[in-house]
Amino acid sequence: MEYLQIEGKQRINGKVKVNGAKNAAVAILPAALLTEESVRIGNLPRITDIDKLVKILEALGAKVSFTEERYLHIDSSDIYDLPPPPSLVNKFRASYYLMGVLLGRFGRVEIPMPGGCDLGPRPIDQHIKGFTALGAEVELDHGLVKITANKLRGAHIYLDVVSVGATINIMLAAVKAEGKTIIENVAKEPEIVDVANFLNAMGGHVVGAGTDVIKIQGVSELGSAEHTVIPDRIEAGTFMIAAAATGGEALITDVIPKHLDPVIAKLKEVGIILETGTDWIKVKGNNKLSSTDVKTFPYPGFPTDLQAPMMVLLTQVPGTSYLTENVFEGRFRHVGELKKMGARIKLGGRTAIIEGGHELVSAPIRATDLRGGAAFIIAGLVSCGDTILTGVEHIDRGYEDIEIRLRQLGVNLKRKTANGEIFPGK
Repeated sequence: MEYLQIEGKQRINGKVKVNGAKNAAVAILPAALLTEESVRIGNLPRITDIDKLVKILEALGAKVSFTEERYLHIDSSDIYDLPPPPSLVNKFRASYYLMGVLLGRFGRVEIPMPGGCDLGPRPIDQHIKGFTALGAEVELDHGLVKITANKLRGAHIYLDVVSVGATINIMLAAVKAEGKTIIENVAKEPEIVDVANFLNAMGGHVVGAGTDVIKIQGVSELGSAEHTVIPDRIEAGTFMIAAAATGGEALITDVIPKHLDPVIAKLKEVGIILETGTDWIKVKGNNKLSSTDVKTFPYPGFPTDLQAPMMVLLTQVPGTSYLTENVFEGRFRHVGELKKMGARIKLGGRTAIIEGGHELVSAPIRATDLRGGAAFIIAGLVSCGDTILTGVEHIDRGYEDIEIRLRQLGVNLKRKTANGEIFPGK
């Protein structure tokens, strides 16, 4: 078992480059299967979710190779019309993009329900609604999703709720459907725009990504393309919040500041000093901080993926702050571990009430999801004593070499391996 040993009372100080966006890359790689020609995808993060996707693509018959460190060449001219391996699909949620892709490529797909972080109920009903509107038949059978279509035809689809996954999945299925598809009440995340740009680079006709309405004129085939994944705004935001919480200073490069407007605004509201350039953000801590209210919303609101790290920052801010989670119902599971460290947090429905300005103390804690794990690292950096953090495999899903990157920012944490129990009796 691997774990992180995090030295407490440390300040972030240094420069770090942001990698490619996980939430874009996990949709773009499956989208490469929509063409029978080869594609080249750059700026890929080397994280375990990407490793799993590469294995799935290879299992389906695609020829996949890293031509350079962060450039992946994919040739899917001879992929198999077979179900993707359940042992891999079950391990992360973004595998559901294979539904739209394989439906668009073969007119049918059979796939287990996706796995990933347990963040409460996250149904795929809006995905199914979109596939059905395009002319597919969907059957749920003992944990399997079976989708078939004689021919996909464009349709007018209105999503009942704003959903990133459903928006992308319907785009993937509709790009080669016959006729025009209009999707309303769609998500606007930058990652959706990036996927649309990739589809268009292959010869698709997708317009409106980043707005409320996406229009897709179906094409009969897609061709080769080269695409560079956008920077990961969530990784950038994590480093920003880490610098703010530790009272440190960080220069974060290779980033699109516009994508982080809600995070920048909220950090300034707390009292953090920030500067931005064309592709960089500089964060500087401040001794005079003010409590605030934070509400997560779909983009361009404050991102749910930074709710847990932001909560750690608010434990260091004097006064009472309120953090409301409006996206995922089960996304306060990190609260119990933070309370072990002395955080004063009360939950009331979807709102966490944080009495800040009190010292955190080290404790044995375990990550059970990706973003909660990132929050625990920040908590370890601000606490008294050394923190032992297990469940590191969740963090590796979205942050590449997190301990190495943080050491570049001047803090001391180590990844270690335990042969037996780390916390005997627990």
